[in-house]
Amino acid sequence: MAKIVVEQIPVLADNYVYLAHEPLGGATAAIDPAVPEPVLERLAARGWTLTHILNTHHHGDHTGANLELARRTGCAVVGAARDSERIPGITQEVSEGETFMLGHAAVTVLEVPGHTSGHIAYWFADSHALFCGDTLFSLGCGRLFEGSAEEMWASLRKLRDLPPDTMAYPAHEYTASNARFARLVERDNEALKARVEQVERLRAQNRPTVPVSLADERAANPFLRADTAAVARAVGMGPGSDPSQVFAELRRRKDVF
Repeated sequence: MAKIVVEQIPVLADNYVYLAHEPLGGATAAIDPAVPEPVLERLAARGWTLTHILNTHHHGDHTGANLELARRTGCAVVGAARDSERIPGITQEVSEGETFMLGHAAVTVLEVPGHTSGHIAYWFADSHALFCGDTLFSLGCGRLFEGSAEEMWASLRKLRDLPPDTMAYPAHEYTASNARFARLVERDNEALKARVEQVERLRAQNRPTVPVSLADERAANPFLRADTAAVARAVGMGPGSDPSQVFAELRRRKDVF
C-alpha cells in the first residue's frame, strides 16, 4: 500500500487542518477543514488536487469549509454514518472497522465516541498516521460534550492499543495547557517531564507540538494512564479502582482547571 505525505495547516486560534496526499494516485484529503482559503492556498502551493474531505465529527471548526471546498473542487465528503445528518455535504458514510481507499492508501475508520456521539478517527496503518480529531490530544483528551466517561475511556483505549510508532495528529494545539495539568497529576513521571521540556522548547519557537507518537503519549498522557496506580492515587482513588471512574474524575478536574 502507498504511504501518504502530510501537510499541517494552522487555522483559527488553535486548530490544525491536515492535508493527506497519496503521491502514486494523486489523491488528497483535507482532514477537518475549518475554513477554505488556507486549504486552497496550500493545495495550490503543492500542486495537489483535493479529492476528499475527511471529517472526524460535526463541530463547525471541523466542518466549516465542507460546502465551499466541495463546491470548488467536487471532492467527496466523508463522515460517520451514525452522524450523517450533522456533517455538511456528506457524500460517503463510514462506520467502525470499515476500510476505504485514498488513492492507493488504505484508511481504516475507528469509532471513538465521547467528545461527540458520532466521533470517528482515521487510521492510515501503512503510513503510521492517526487523525484523531478532538478525541486524543497530546497530554490530554477532548471534553465530554455528548458521551460518557465510560465511552471516552473505551475510545482512548482503542487508540492507545494501536502500534506505538503510530503518529497521532490531533486537531488542536492544546499541548502546553494540557502539560500544566498533567504535571499536577504525575509529578514524578520522567517521560512526562521530558515531554513537557520538549513542548516548552517547541512553543518558545512557535512550532507545533504535534504530531506525536502513541508511544510517547502512552508514557506521558495521564488520560491514557487512568488504569495505572499512580494516576488513581493522584485523584484520591486506591489500587484496583475502576479505570473509567479514575478517568471520569481526571476529566472533571481538567474541566475546572
